[in-house]
Amino acid sequence: MKQVLTRTGILLILPLSAPASAGAQRLAYPTPPRSDVVDDYHGTRVADPYRTLENPDAPETRAWIDAENQVTEAFLAQVPARAALRRRLTALWNYPRFGAPFHRGGRYFFEKNDGLQNQAVLYRQATLTAEPEVLLDPNGLSADGTVALSALAVSEDGARLAYGTSASGSDWQEFHVRDVATGRDLGDRLRWIKFSGASWTHDGAGFFYSRYPEATGTPGDALTAVNRFQKLYYHRLGDDQSVDALVYERPDQPDWGINGDVTDDGRYLILTIWLGTDRRNRVYYLDLQDKASPRVQGKVVQLLDEFDASYGVVGNDGPVFYVVTDLDAPRRRLVAIDIRRPERSNWREIIPPGDDVLESVQIIHDTFVANYLHDAHSRVRLYSLDGRLQRELTLPTLGTVGSITGERKDAEMFYAFTSFLYPTTIFRYDFRTAATTVFKAPQLDFDASRYETEQVFYTSKDGTRVPMFLTHRKGIVLDGSNATYLYGYGGFNISLTPSFSIGVLAWLELGGVFAEANLRGGGEYGEDWHQAGMHEKKQNVFDDFIAAAEYLIARKYTSPARLAIGGGSNGGLLVGAVMTQRPDLFGAALPAVGVMDMLRFHKFTIGWAWVTEYGSADSAEQFPYLYKYSPLHNLNPGTAYPATFVTTADHDDRVVPGHSFKFTAALQAAQGGPQPILIQIETKAGHGAGKPTSKVIEEQADRWAFLVKALGLTVTLGG
Repeated sequence: MKQVLTRTGILLILPLSAPASAGAQRLAYPTPPRSDVVDDYHGTRVADPYRTLENPDAPETRAWIDAENQVTEAFLAQVPARAALRRRLTALWNYPRFGAPFHRGGRYFFEKNDGLQNQAVLYRQATLTAEPEVLLDPNGLSADGTVALSALAVSEDGARLAYGTSASGSDWQEFHVRDVATGRDLGDRLRWIKFSGASWTHDGAGFFYSRYPEATGTPGDALTAVNRFQKLYYHRLGDDQSVDALVYERPDQPDWGINGDVTDDGRYLILTIWLGTDRRNRVYYLDLQDKASPRVQGKVVQLLDEFDASYGVVGNDGPVFYVVTDLDAPRRRLVAIDIRRPERSNWREIIPPGDDVLESVQIIHDTFVANYLHDAHSRVRLYSLDGRLQRELTLPTLGTVGSITGERKDAEMFYAFTSFLYPTTIFRYDFRTAATTVFKAPQLDFDASRYETEQVFYTSKDGTRVPMFLTHRKGIVLDGSNATYLYGYGGFNISLTPSFSIGVLAWLELGGVFAEANLRGGGEYGEDWHQAGMHEKKQNVFDDFIAAAEYLIARKYTSPARLAIGGGSNGGLLVGAVMTQRPDLFGAALPAVGVMDMLRFHKFTIGWAWVTEYGSADSAEQFPYLYKYSPLHNLNPGTAYPATFVTTADHDDRVVPGHSFKFTAALQAAQGGPQPILIQIETKAGHGAGKPTSKVIEEQADRWAFLVKALGLTVTLGG
């Protein structure tokens, strides 16, 4: 593939000055509002001078936001490479991207972004070769592209589409219903929905969904208020939401989440009962009895009620439920449970546990399609319904399989494959011929043949072997001079696997190394790996990340002055923790939407749900280890901290922006060196999901521009 800038004879080389700290004067930062708040945690008094910044609507907070954004914009405006980075990122981003199609009611549905559209468009088509027709274009839902599709569910007959929208990146959703044939919306409008999809009954009369009580107070109150008492409802088309049928609630358990999914045969409603981010859950069911005229209210049977493991129902043959579980199997297995004889002694193991992590199972063409993780990259195996291995799919390279689509009756399935240098490609697998073909392959202006990805393993502080992916130019010189961006997450059983990123491509063109570490706390090696980075063991995650940095330095990939670190959400916490523990190890830090106040995170929106992962300062036993690593509470005045670029959004209702606000104010006050401490606050965005393409490009260009200045890079793009 040729590159736009090279083909036109333009090679952007913009020599810059030395790193931001060299000869630089300290920036003048806005004065944040302060208070004399002091909290007592089990006898330990902890000051919280920037408590006012927790209120995003307070006049003092709004003034501080505006002033901080002005400081940041003035700094970035002086980086000559900023405009060139935006142009190059825009050129790289401008290629068609497809989602895996799915089949319902005689039609195919898929999402596509032409290139620079702010949101992907949903299409329908009668056959795979027919001309696609636009079914829903979210780009027309708002002038600036900040309203995104958040949920999609097509009825069994393909006649109706239930879809959710989210504004400005909020977790709050509104559900609507569209007629597939006409492309027009019906009058249905459902609100106060969060952490829920829609699941249709097979008669097409309506769908199940979950919602919270209506929020009261100001919009700011709705943004920060704690979310509890989720309930499961059934909405019948044409009805007002106020008369929706209440299917299940637990007023005695306000923290329980309740989601409902109808089985493929239309006979049962599976209720998944969850508590925060704990991987353990309960499974109940409601017998709908007749799919042609389902009974949507009735006795809910508590099938798996011990809350002792994770359970996921992937399908059924009548009363026999197929369940993926980590009970007695930290890397998961598939079992069959006959609900007429549900005792564990009667369970039948279909796919036993193995060395690889069983990520997911689907039933397509009467075949179990099992997606595994092997050393943090994908393997896909096909099993018969009695558990016999039929074959393993051959994948293009070390990478990730996601978005596997297909129904039990289908003779084909589609899946998306991606890797660091392999743009997301859609493959079609034919079960009748066992043939795999490329269905949709993107073409973009980037010569991937000049780069390579390698997987290395390094040793953490306690001797644990940790994997890490490295992507860089072929023939890289290991002399310690390479600008390196080390990315991590390490929490909530979430695995970091190879994925394609336009932002990373631009970093590679800058001559950078991209490193992705698979830290404990994630799911790369199953539940044991996850638990090794939870609660009082959270320091293992930080030690793993620090060890990754030390490996890169020891092997001469980079040096501290050329090493930047980044991560978002729980990964933002990671960055905040390691930069306060080892400020000498990094040249720059980019914490995004991070959880920075580990003593108060559980007091806002869905933050209480993370107690199962982190612990809570309300516990005398858990407070000490939270206080010990909480980024906000471990800043030491006079310390020379690395150049830092904090990013957040004032509409983030998952990790509320007060975390980043307070951390930035405290870090600016504590900074003893000349390196800049900046924050960029999006004023119409949320936690990141559904962010319009234009905003993504702008933000990525600003991140790289900051690193260009902070690390003292020379910019070469398109060469």
